[in-house]
Formats: sequence, C-alpha cells, structure tokens
Amino acid sequence: MKIGIYGGTFNPPHLGHLAAARAAAAALELDQLIFVPAGTPPHKTMPAGSPTQAQRLEMSSILADQMLRPELTQVWEEELRRPGKSYTADTLRQAAERWPGAQLWLLMGTDMFLTLQDWHEPETVLSLAGVCAFGRTHEDIQRQFAAQREALRRDFGANIVTISIPNLVEVSSTQLRALLGQGGGREYLPEAVYGYILREKLYGTHADLSRLTIEDLRCVSYSMVKAKRLAHIKGTEEEAVRLALRWGADPEELRRAAILHDCTKYLTRQEHLDICDRYGIVLDDMERGAEKLLHAKSGAALARYVFGQSETVFRAILYHTTGRGNMTLPEKLLYLADYMEPTRDFPEVGQLRRLAYEDLDRAVLMGAELSIREMMERNRVVHPNTVEAEQTLRKGLGL
Repeated sequence: MKIGIYGGTFNPPHLGHLAAARAAAAALELDQLIFVPAGTPPHKTMPAGSPTQAQRLEMSSILADQMLRPELTQVWEEELRRPGKSYTADTLRQAAERWPGAQLWLLMGTDMFLTLQDWHEPETVLSLAGVCAFGRTHEDIQRQFAAQREALRRDFGANIVTISIPNLVEVSSTQLRALLGQGGGREYLPEAVYGYILREKLYGTHADLSRLTIEDLRCVSYSMVKAKRLAHIKGTEEEAVRLALRWGADPEELRRAAILHDCTKYLTRQEHLDICDRYGIVLDDMERGAEKLLHAKSGAALARYVFGQSETVFRAILYHTTGRGNMTLPEKLLYLADYMEPTRDFPEVGQLRRLAYEDLDRAVLMGAELSIREMMERNRVVHPNTVEAEQTLRKGLGL
C-alpha cells in the first residue's frame, strides 16, 4: 500500500495545496492520501490571530473533501494531539506504526524540499519515507531541484520523486492571510474553504452573514455540506433560475433559495432539532424522526434567521421536500428544481422536465405522485403535506 503524508499548517489551505495533492496522488498512484495539520510547527511561529487548532482541522477536512475521493483521503489529527513541536520524524514513526508495511511518501513544496537536510532528524525522515516534491514547471524542477535531489540521494540514500504542476497557484500563506484581511484572496481558495472563513470570521474577515452577496452566500452554503452534494446544489440553482424566468417569479429569490436549500443536509438529527427549537419551527412527529424531512425545516430556519433571507425564500426551502396544499409559485419552482435538476436520473425525469416548462401545476402534481408512489413502494408513510399537495393540485386541475 502506498500512503502519501501531506503535512502543513494549512493556515489556510488553498488551491495550491489542492492541486499538489491531486498531482501527487496521481503521479505516485497512492492508495491513501493523509492530510496532517501541524500542531506546533518547529520552523515557524503561528502568527497572532491564527485560527484555533480545531478550525485549522476543519479547514483541512474541507480541503480533503474537495478531492471528491473519500476512499483516498483522510485527515490525521496526530500532530494536533501530540504535545511539543510537530517534528516530521515523529509523525513518520507513528505513521509507520499505524500502517505497518505501507510504503510512505512525504509530500512537500519547493521551499521545504530545498531545506530538507536541515530538518530535525533528516536521516530518520528519509529512511522512513520517500519524498515527492513539486514545482511549477519541469524547467523549474530541473533548475532548482537537480542538485538537491542528488545531494539527498548521496548523503541519505533518499528516494526522491519530483513532479511539475502546471498553473500551480503561487501565493504564500502569509500573503493570502493579508489579502483576506483586506477583503480579497477569494480566488486562491476553494469556495467551501472561503465560505468557512467567512462563517468563522477568520483572518480579519467581518462578513455580515445576514447581508451576503450571492457569491459569498454560495461559498458559505458550500462550506456546510459535503463536496459530493455540490453538483446537486449547483444544478438546483441553475434549474430554479430557469423556471423562475419561464414562469415570472423573481430569479434572484429562487437563486438564493436553491443555494441554501440543502445547507443543513449533513447535520445530525439532534442538531436539526436544536435549530428548529431555537428558532421556533414547529415540527410534527414524522418530521422529528426523519433527517430527510428535518433538513428542509432547519435549512429554512437558518436561511431566515441567520442568513437574513426573505419570507419567500424561507417558505420555499421549508416545503421543498414535501410540498404542501396551495403552494405559492416560488414553492412550486424550488420543489420542481430540486426534483429534476440536471444530475437527477430516474425513468420519468425527461417527461417531468418537459412538463415543467409547459404546464407547471401538472408538473408539480407529477412530482407529488412520484413521491407518493416511491414512499408506498418502500412501505413508508407519506407525509400529509405531500398528500395534501397532490389532492389540491388534482382538484385545481379538475382531475
């Protein structure tokens, strides 16, 4: 088994880290890629006002999730738990114990590679792991890395691989922190990491969560969910705006509703209940027992009371899973957008998509009927709101 160890302060983790991780995983054909946020780095002092260890761990976890390779990536907290300075030699000793027999690879950028001989116990580091160093271009690697590569092989018997990463993001963490404090830096960060920074008000950011731009709202929402959910959220946003333009609703309100509709999707049942209790969202017994229903309620609560969204957005999110009787136009549109966005794939989805732009109420009725049929086939109780939606629509259509 080949395991890559990618350590750093990740203060903050940025697109350069992500590109390097992807390139190293491919070049080395890694079976596991382990992100290791440093506890107390021996070569530098954490700057004043840095995030807590828990916050750096969370940002590292978001970065790992952006790889969209859950079978490959994980975040290892060992250096955060271990007292004293976070020496790589100690980390590799523990990695060798944790994954006995694995072939370890230590991933690093140019500056770290060129000073590796000056590290604490370099002989231990290079005996326990191969080194994968990355630079921007093949020419840079040949110019900067060749002499160092040969010296490490000669002096330590090191196993060295160097790779080039075209278009590697070139920004230091120091520069990036300064940019964030000045209201910039977004372009160097994965959207979800930037959203987390805004939520936690890190690095001198002072975002008012109740007055976010569309772009910032999108980042904050993405920071709250798994990366695998983003394709659905993006698809729902695109579909909701198209439907709004077709049927005369406010496209910006539908956009905001779609961006936030699944923002609490990955909370625990108790977290959903706590949010609903805090903001006075009344739940029935079915909702209290089902996360699939609860996320619409807790998501609507956050949309309204944390993110300052309108009553229209609040109610569209509130009913986007079950529907209800006498749905408003925005409620119908988000319900359909969530149901038929471009990543959805089920036998009737083509018919539903056509109908949604020809006869809105018949399309919503079809969605409700499909939901009822699915629940009955799974021997599940259908929520009364969905039954009421189906009955109301049938009556309105004279069926």
